[in-house]
Amino acid sequence: MLSFRKLRHWLMGTLGVAVLCCTLAGAAQAQKSNEDLSPLYRINAAQARFQPRAMLKLAVEAVRLKSDLHPEVGIVLGSGLGDLTDLLQDKVEIPYASIPGFVVSTVEGHAGSLVLGKLEGRPVVVMRGRVHCYEGYHIRNVAFPILLMKELGAKTLVVTNSSGAISPGRYLGEIVLLKDHLNFLGANPLVGNNDPKLGPRFVDMNKAYTPSLRQKALAQAQKLEIPLKEGVYAAMLGPSYETPAERRMLRLVGADVVGMSTVPEVIAAVYSGMQVIGFSCVTDVPADIPSAKGEKAQAAPATTNHQQVLEAAQKAQRQLGQLIRALIPQL
Repeated sequence: MLSFRKLRHWLMGTLGVAVLCCTLAGAAQAQKSNEDLSPLYRINAAQARFQPRAMLKLAVEAVRLKSDLHPEVGIVLGSGLGDLTDLLQDKVEIPYASIPGFVVSTVEGHAGSLVLGKLEGRPVVVMRGRVHCYEGYHIRNVAFPILLMKELGAKTLVVTNSSGAISPGRYLGEIVLLKDHLNFLGANPLVGNNDPKLGPRFVDMNKAYTPSLRQKALAQAQKLEIPLKEGVYAAMLGPSYETPAERRMLRLVGADVVGMSTVPEVIAAVYSGMQVIGFSCVTDVPADIPSAKGEKAQAAPATTNHQQVLEAAQKAQRQLGQLIRALIPQL
């Protein structure tokens, strides 16, 4: 009769074979469609939630087969901001579906690939598009790529996103430097069993967005004559945009901008000991958002759609790319 320990090892070995199979199955499946993922692919995602360290080892090995680059900075690119990867030198692009533990992006504007290369001489790893909880993924799967970035060598994380205006005076195409966040996702990627080799059980979030990096960003923006103000980002589950009542509530609790991402990645980064800096591009200014003088922005569209978000993000992309490139050597 098998002892419990032997049975556990046998199960782990069996699951490991399944993981390798599902990686190949997931890659083939992603080439056909992102909608009907195979059962083995789902096993792959499940193990990333329940046994992240084991899956991280497989993920690192998969990346190393494609690139031996040891990145110093990790970058997450949000909706419509993926073109920054065009500036990378000696880049290697790896589809998410071919990396154990990753789930695939299903949203327009999120390419769904991990890109390694050099930006301004610094080795970086870039998420060209992210995944979201509203796509039906578990929040631990959303945060898993950040843990991989840390395992690959990154000590600093740069997060970007597209957002809607909440506080008065925000304008379309504005870049907001994140100083804090509000988590309204209803979940946290650290809930569940904790592996102390990845990070502590309880995480101090008082300085989640590293103050010294924020000061560098403000100074660099001033040199480049790029308007940059700090703000608080609120993360909502989505995918529906906020109602007027929700926007009023968010304004009352201190939010400046709102989106559907970023917070899981930032929590995972702080958990793993990374420094963090974040930027949000304002791509939607609803008609009920007051101007700096307290007047409602009646000229703004009363409705929002994803295509408008992508178009506004593309307009802000040039300035944000310029700012990130200037900051990279200082991170």
